[in-house]
Amino acid sequence: MATSKLQALWNHPAGPKTIHFWAPTFKWGISIANIADFSKPPEKLSYPQQIAVTATGLIWSRYSTVITPKNWNLFSVNVAMACTGIYQLSRKIRHDYSNTEQAAIAN
Repeated sequence: MATSKLQALWNHPAGPKTIHFWAPTFKWGISIANIADFSKPPEKLSYPQQIAVTATGLIWSRYSTVITPKNWNLFSVNVAMACTGIYQLSRKIRHDYSNTEQAAIAN
């Protein structure tokens, strides 16, 4: 049973013998780097970078569900990218908004 499952994965049109497997697999590095940046102070985050990560994740998540064959590795990495990008953007926005609010109160 396990052998047939592994053989099916190996021979899948988006399996390890194709670029359709390896490109999303290496793309996990971007999500992992974004997760590592969770400990970075919000003032050091970049709006353009996080918007790009979020947009890429959202666009390619949708694309990966309409192509043939369905590429669930591509889908999962892009959902992760969108989620980490949205989280980082929310951190940055909250930080910038609270600093603006505090400055207005101080004046």
